[in-house]
Amino acid sequence: MTQFGYTMMCEQSGPKDLVHNVLRAEQAGFDFAVISDHYSPWLEAQGHSPYAWAVLGAAAQATDWIPLMTFVTCPTLRYHPAVVAQKAATVALLSDGRFALGLGAGENLNEHVVGQGWPAADIRHEMLAEAVEIIHELWGGGYVNFRGEHFDVESARLYDLPPTPPPMAIAVSGRQSCELAGEYADAMVATQPDPQLGAMFDQFGGAGKSRYGQLAVCYGPDEKAARTKARDLWRWSAAGWKVMAELPGPSAFDAYSRFVREDDIAELVPCGPDVEVHVQAARAFLDAGFTHLALVQVGSGQDDFIDWAEAELLPALRHG
Repeated sequence: MTQFGYTMMCEQSGPKDLVHNVLRAEQAGFDFAVISDHYSPWLEAQGHSPYAWAVLGAAAQATDWIPLMTFVTCPTLRYHPAVVAQKAATVALLSDGRFALGLGAGENLNEHVVGQGWPAADIRHEMLAEAVEIIHELWGGGYVNFRGEHFDVESARLYDLPPTPPPMAIAVSGRQSCELAGEYADAMVATQPDPQLGAMFDQFGGAGKSRYGQLAVCYGPDEKAARTKARDLWRWSAAGWKVMAELPGPSAFDAYSRFVREDDIAELVPCGPDVEVHVQAARAFLDAGFTHLALVQVGSGQDDFIDWAEAELLPALRHG
C-alpha cells in the first residue's frame, strides 16, 4: 500500500514553523515526512530558507514515530560528502533510526554560494557517485582514506554511528541518475510520475526497491484564490528540472517564470477544496508504481491543510 508523506518546505517556512508543522503532520497520521535542503528560496516571494539539518535535529526531538528524510540534499559542493555522512549518522541517532538520507546532484541555485562554480551535468553525476561511495565507506566504521577524481578524504572516521546505516535514496531524472540509484541506493526519488524512470531504475538494480514521489497541492476553501497562490509561489516549477538545475538565483526564477499563467500551474498543482481533484493528481504517481508520495502544501495555511488532510484527503487517498 502506498504511503503518504508531508513535506517540510524550507523555502516557504521558518525553522520553528517547520518543526511545528511536522509535529502536526505526525499527529494527523501522515506516514512519513521529508524536508527540502536549500540555501535560497526558488522565488523571493517564498521568503525563507533555514538550515535543514538543524530543523531535522529539532524535528527528531519533537516527534515520536514519524520517519524523516532529506528530499534531497546535495553532497558535492555546499557540503563535502564526509560531512554529509556525519550529519546523517547523527540525525539517525537522534531519531532512533527514523531517518533516511535522500541525495541528489543539486541545483546551481544552492550550490554556487560556496564559489566553486557549477559543473556540467555529467560531472555532477560523477561527483555524486564518488560522494555515495564515501558516505557508504564512512558508515561502515573505521578510518577512511579516499582519493578520487573529485574528492579526497584523509583519515576520517565517524565516532557516533547508528546500529544500522540509514537507508539511502537518490533523486532521478534520466539514465545516469537511474543507473546510480539502481546500483547504490535503497530507493529512488522523482518529482514527476514518469514510469520510464521506474523502468530504468529497475533495469539497473532497483527492482523491488521503494520509489518516492512528490506532489505539490494548494488546498483552500476558494479554488480561485488557491490557483492565484499556486501561480504566485509555485510558478518556478514550470521550468522543468533541466532548466531548474541551472538558474543561479531567485531573481532568475522570477524572470523566467513571470509570464507563466495560472492555467499553466493549475495543470501541475491541484487547487481548491475538492478532494477528488487532489486524489486524481496523486493517482498518476500510484499508477506509475510509486510506493511513497510526499505532499507539499503551497504557501501558508499549513495547519488548515493538515487538518483537512487528516479529515478528508488522507482517508480518500488510502481508500480511494
